[in-house]
Amino acid sequence: MNNSILLLAIFFFSPVAYAQPATHWNQFRGPEGTGISSSSDLPVEFDETTNIRWKTPIHASGWSSPVVWEDEIWVTSGDNERGELRAYCINLKNGRVVKDILVFDMISRPLDPAYKYDSPHLNSPATPTAVVEQDHVFVSFGSQGIACMNRKTGKKLWERRDLRIYQPVRQGSSPIVDQNNLYVAFDGTDQQFFIALNKENGETVWKSDRNIDTNWEKTLSAAGFSSGKGGKPNDNKKSFATATLINVDGKRQLIAPAAEATIAYDPRNGDELWRVMHPGGFNVSARPLYAHGLVYVFTSGLTGYLMAIDPGGKGDVTKTHIAWSTTKSTPHIPSPVVTNDALFLVTSKGGIVRCLNPRTGEQQWVMRIGGDHWASPIYSDGTMYFSSKQGVISVLNVSDGKHDLIARNEFDASFIASPAVAGNSIILRSTTHLYRIGD
Repeated sequence: MNNSILLLAIFFFSPVAYAQPATHWNQFRGPEGTGISSSSDLPVEFDETTNIRWKTPIHASGWSSPVVWEDEIWVTSGDNERGELRAYCINLKNGRVVKDILVFDMISRPLDPAYKYDSPHLNSPATPTAVVEQDHVFVSFGSQGIACMNRKTGKKLWERRDLRIYQPVRQGSSPIVDQNNLYVAFDGTDQQFFIALNKENGETVWKSDRNIDTNWEKTLSAAGFSSGKGGKPNDNKKSFATATLINVDGKRQLIAPAAEATIAYDPRNGDELWRVMHPGGFNVSARPLYAHGLVYVFTSGLTGYLMAIDPGGKGDVTKTHIAWSTTKSTPHIPSPVVTNDALFLVTSKGGIVRCLNPRTGEQQWVMRIGGDHWASPIYSDGTMYFSSKQGVISVLNVSDGKHDLIARNEFDASFIASPAVAGNSIILRSTTHLYRIGD
């Protein structure tokens, strides 16, 4: 980002980085939502006893990723037994909890009696990642509520608890913000909509229904499954992905994967710009990326698609604007990383890492690091960090086309939340603790 024109473009058009330097890892996957850190001296070798600056227990359950602003780390957590949803602020320097805020008392989850396999245990009560900025912290607990808090005092400034949908495995979509609005998806089996809220008062700016009309019976049959009497009505309607704001030819687009389609909206008013259909590719979790003039979308469900989409079209561009696609060893859950010359992805099961040419989809190399990966990897100065549910952080040198495993760091932990970066430190959240890793 040395070019002054590029810096100006980032200042005026970046969705979240408009007023903060790259040192603030202030949202899911970092300042630009890409999982890329500008740091050049992150630690490589570490474990429970090596290069640990501090380790702090986090009460109850939460898979939300840590976010960082100055000397503050924010995470959310939920206690099913106490019926509490909380936000924590941890001091970056010493790991002490400086704010413990009860954001919401839980309310009863909306249920669908026809959906026989309600599975909230497959998710945490606090999976969406917060957004932090100079004056505010925005936290989302899905249907349980969204709130804006004063960053310095922790006082709740506004809340919305009326956005209620049924998600059998709870909410996953994290909010994102720009100068004026907060944007978040609600994709349940009963309702599917995308909403923009005024950051200052939480009022609805626009709300777009996105009930995708597909032939689910036909999709199931093509995949070799019997039709829909398995106790999961409208299972193909749910999705968990976080949206991405991009700039295309001087105009902003809000890229928001839904269950069986990815839709681009005009962030000013919610008008649909274009869509690409991906039937069977529901349960979308990975955050879309934008590079090389292409939008990269990753799905799961019956079919794990990886699609590179030209965002210059209008309407349904499924047949006209997909530059390339693949279903081979796609990530399903963790969001990939794309750099100037490589697209790095890891499978959620088995830990198969692939490197593709981002312009063509051609595979450059593949290797197995093992483990189950729900956390999204991060990239820094030619190095990739992959966190597994088995507690292993695999570090790969991927500079100049290499793919060398340079460290395998083992913890007595399980990692589901994605890492954050603060200066030359890595912030890891396990299912029980928060770590600051640094030489």
